[in-house]
Amino acid sequence: MGGGIPIFKIFGITIRLHYSWFIIFALITWQLVTNFPAGNLSTAARIGVGLGASLLLFGSLIAHEVMHSVVAQASGIPVHSITLFIFGGVSQITKEPEKPGDEVRIALAGPLTSLVCGGIFFGIWFLTKNAPSMIHDVILWLGETNVILAIFNLIPGFPLDGGRILRGVLWRQKRNMHDATKVAANIGRGVGYFFIVGGIFLIFLGAVFQGFWIAFIGWFLENAAAGSYRQVALNDILKGHTASEVLTRDCATVSPELTIQQLVNEQILTGGRRCFPVVADNRALGLITLNDVRSVPRNLWDTKKVSDAMIPADKMVSVGPNEDLAKVFQILTEKDINQVPVVEDGKIVGMIGRDALLAFVRVRADLGM
Repeated sequence: MGGGIPIFKIFGITIRLHYSWFIIFALITWQLVTNFPAGNLSTAARIGVGLGASLLLFGSLIAHEVMHSVVAQASGIPVHSITLFIFGGVSQITKEPEKPGDEVRIALAGPLTSLVCGGIFFGIWFLTKNAPSMIHDVILWLGETNVILAIFNLIPGFPLDGGRILRGVLWRQKRNMHDATKVAANIGRGVGYFFIVGGIFLIFLGAVFQGFWIAFIGWFLENAAAGSYRQVALNDILKGHTASEVLTRDCATVSPELTIQQLVNEQILTGGRRCFPVVADNRALGLITLNDVRSVPRNLWDTKKVSDAMIPADKMVSVGPNEDLAKVFQILTEKDINQVPVVEDGKIVGMIGRDALLAFVRVRADLGM
């Protein structure tokens, strides 16, 4: 889940809010304000309680995802960010666990954290019996919701936490991550279809909002399960192949003294290329892409040089010719870039584009290789 608004960092992990989060935040706050008895609280106080409870709920979700991420980091798996969106939270874990035990521990950390949060809210509820009724009831709701979230996430359908635990167990038994993922993902798709059917059934019973919401969750789970399996299958195809097999060697280089306008006229518009190594005296100085060109205001194209807009060599993401293609694809995905230079002995010997990598995968998939 890319994009979003960064709000803070914890344990080196950036917490982001996806734009869809504001929809669910507003809906939950509205439900809390309108559905809980107000007692003697004013309208402003009720809104304040609703907002506070919504923030506490999403704080619990952050704790859930942070614990996933902390355990992943302890297992040697880097985590770049956590994004809250309309369905909850998702951690950007950069690679799959290497051992089934790591998978189980990472997956269990989230639901256990939700149970702990639920227990804390139940404890606060017990100690605040004399609080205004709405506050008392909302605290109980927070405890119940965290427990429900823990139980829901333990449903054994990938990519829910329960599905990841199931994959870890099957992985240990089968000693094959691919087969374990296929089974867990198929169960996850089944869970998604069950939610869709259940949601449609509720719509016919008159619970339109609840039915649409449950069906929407089911659609999301089915798509996530199918996508997760495709990702593992893709990595299996790429595994054992190296960057040298797909790199493009006839890579047009440009001089750092070229103006942006000259680059556009002489290279981009005529050749259709999107990325150029910047070279002087047979030495790679950096890389300039279409995105770098777009970052320069149009009225400065005649005066700004390639050297002003390029990515310097020391900040350039690159791979070696013997780099595993699964790792190359991971880099392209993590960095959200369309191409990566292949560097050997300090020289750019070629480029690997996302389109070339996907073409490599399609051919081998069609041939059953």
